Amino acid sequence: MNKFYEVQKENFIISTDPARLNVGAIYDFLERAYWAQGRPRERTERALKNSLVFGLYENQKQIGLARVVTDYAIFAYLCDVFIHEDYRAHGLGKWLIQTVMAHPDLQGLRRWTLATRDAHGLYQQFGWEPLADPNGWMEILRPFDGEKKD
Repeated sequence: MNKFYEVQKENFIISTDPARLNVGAIYDFLERAYWAQGRPRERTERALKNSLVFGLYENQKQIGLARVVTDYAIFAYLCDVFIHEDYRAHGLGKWLIQTVMAHPDLQGLRRWTLATRDAHGLYQQFGWEPLADPNGWMEILRPFDGEKKD
């Protein structure tokens, strides 16, 4: 596996270097996101440390993120994808997903998964489809203390 992966477009950069992550900015955004409301900060920090994280920056400012949980051989789960509200509608989300999907260490995986309530159109551009047989999937969902269950 490569040490860090970086791509640049104009004054924007996507990097997998964990030292660049602004955990405060990430947490501030995620606590407003429907999928992460109620997630304790400590859990977000632990998740970032144990994932392949693609930070999106304007110069040094954290403006987006995509997190991949993977074994680098068979499976990857794409999650916590966001572009800060001030930077949307400029193609940055599309560029972020394109960069994630092109990462050399993630090539040849058999299965990718994600969950989204409202970004199907973005992901479909990269070949994502609804589960062929959702009845084959199961889950255990344990809300964090104080979190409402969907």
